[in-house]
Amino acid sequence: MTATTWMERRRNRIDETAGRSLTADAWLRLRRNPIAMVGAAIIAVFVLVSVFAPLIAPHPPGDAFPELLDRLRPGSIPGPQEGFPFGSDQNGRDEFSRMILASRQTLLVGVLATLFGLVVGVLIGAVAGSVGGWVDTALMRVTDVLLSIPSLLLAISVAALAARPSQTTVIIAVALVNVPIFARLLRGSMLAQRESDHVLAATALGVKRRAIVLRHMLPNAIGPVIVQATLTLATAILDAAALSFLGLGDADPARAEWGLMLANAQPYLDVRPALAVYPAVAIIVVALGFTLFGESLREALDPKGRR
Repeated sequence: MTATTWMERRRNRIDETAGRSLTADAWLRLRRNPIAMVGAAIIAVFVLVSVFAPLIAPHPPGDAFPELLDRLRPGSIPGPQEGFPFGSDQNGRDEFSRMILASRQTLLVGVLATLFGLVVGVLIGAVAGSVGGWVDTALMRVTDVLLSIPSLLLAISVAALAARPSQTTVIIAVALVNVPIFARLLRGSMLAQRESDHVLAATALGVKRRAIVLRHMLPNAIGPVIVQATLTLATAILDAAALSFLGLGDADPARAEWGLMLANAQPYLDVRPALAVYPAVAIIVVALGFTLFGESLREALDPKGRR
């Protein structure tokens, strides 16, 4: 390669990256990452199935069908057949329809739990990082206590306090687990922004503290928290499934949920293990999709990774 050719390629590379923002550059690197695309594809399929579940599911999830009940025997559960691609569950219901409808419940619990945890965590982190002093110390000590408890154990403890297990208690329990994660992360980002040049300049110009926090510090510190929310969705789905598996979720048999389906399949593992395999694989694949995309998004937004 001649020096002229090398210089031309170098100049073309510089021209391609010139004038491109950090967000645009991160999006470009994200699209070129095959792992990110795999995660995005899994998430897209999961969301589409969840949103259009009532249209995709061929049968109501709570109805038992005579053609399946007639083949139910002690020690025998019907497998796949015409009209029922996943066969029957232990009660003569369509397993395929229940799997599809359960995806909607999983998405609802995961998104709401992550959203509630994000909102509360952002409020705590923003106050602690912007006010400082004894307020910061008090809030962070409470956060440290919550972080010192294993997440699943904390979620079980919160859900067990409810008089009657329900989907709402699962959302609250999982959201509470996520609050200290977001609070600690945003507080650290806010502290880093306090010493930045644009904040010091705004302070020197006499801009009010509230305006500095809302217009300068918070918008520049929220990025890592949004990325963490993508990763937290995966753990929220796993925690929600675990609570339902332990009997701390919605016990309504007519409402399909992957964790509850996995728990109900345990007595029939030696009869038809597929009843446990279907929800288990679904939980693993969806959690993997959010994890792959979240990690790739974190790497794409890292300024050190720019080329």
